[in-house]
Amino acid sequence: MLKVRGVVLPEREQRTFWIDQGRLWTEPVPGTGSDAELVVDGGWLLPGLVDAHTHPGAEGVKDPFSDETLRRHLTDHRDAGVLLVRTPGSAARIPAWVDEDPELPRVRSAGRWLATPGRFFPGFGRDVSEAGLVDAAVEEVKASSGWCKVIADWKYDAPALPLEILTSLVEAVHAVGGRVAAHCQTADGCRNAVLAGVDSLEHGMHLDPGLIDRMAAQGTAYVPTLSVFGAGAERRRAAEPSAARDWWLAGWEGMLPSVRAAYEAGVTVLAGTDSFPCGTVASEVEWLVRAGLPAEEALGAASWSARSWLGLPGLADGAPADLVAYDTDPTRDTSALVRPSRIILRGRVVV
Repeated sequence: MLKVRGVVLPEREQRTFWIDQGRLWTEPVPGTGSDAELVVDGGWLLPGLVDAHTHPGAEGVKDPFSDETLRRHLTDHRDAGVLLVRTPGSAARIPAWVDEDPELPRVRSAGRWLATPGRFFPGFGRDVSEAGLVDAAVEEVKASSGWCKVIADWKYDAPALPLEILTSLVEAVHAVGGRVAAHCQTADGCRNAVLAGVDSLEHGMHLDPGLIDRMAAQGTAYVPTLSVFGAGAERRRAAEPSAARDWWLAGWEGMLPSVRAAYEAGVTVLAGTDSFPCGTVASEVEWLVRAGLPAEEALGAASWSARSWLGLPGLADGAPADLVAYDTDPTRDTSALVRPSRIILRGRVVV
């Protein structure tokens, strides 16, 4: 039996929780309350952080997916307070042992990337024909956490996945209770994904602002992965002029305004890093603030809002005991996210 107390975010209320059998309780379990070990006394309590776009298990297209790398990546996430990750596509399906390991974050996976000819790194995802894409998407949904990930576009000068195919895919996946994440970096790819009704738009480079209200109305979330693009911006600017360079930079220049417009329109904006090393979601929160989200909303995009969107509660009676404690209010100083004082996963102190 453990005991924690502090100011709970986002409610900003002083609360005490008892932790037993991996769950949070607002009252001590009968007969055990006096024996509870106080492991957090004061400070700020957050539901475990969330990285909504990360690909643990392999770091490059030539690297084989391995259990050792997967464990290292997930441990890096955990040590940064990221206690829930969504993997929208991976080089191999996430193995079942991950869910059974009490030392690792909870994972919501989308199976293998679904890539039609010419739209991804050959052999890194699941290569499938356009004719076989819908059936493959349903298979990945059933073999994963109810998600699939489709590469909706790729090269800037190549056609995006046709709207009619993507629409059929979304309808088939929704019919079996699944959800669709779509990689989009071109204007046509973003357009087709939004019109098809995907559940999450990943990256969203060259997103037409005219589509944002439709995203809000139909519940399409936006995971812009700003930090990975921002990290490459100076390198792109320094590169030799080319059509590809100019296209990329034009897309990047529009991303922060698109994120702000999406937030203001009521679109669910989520924090995802899409980069290595793992465990850097704090940098994505900083980028969301830079894009114009209030600090508390940017933090929610990497905590309570993301957990709710993925079907998990925040800090409430009976909820999973996944929380991070801070000595400083991270809604006032987002840099505090890199300095957790306690990390509790599945009811156990791990950091």
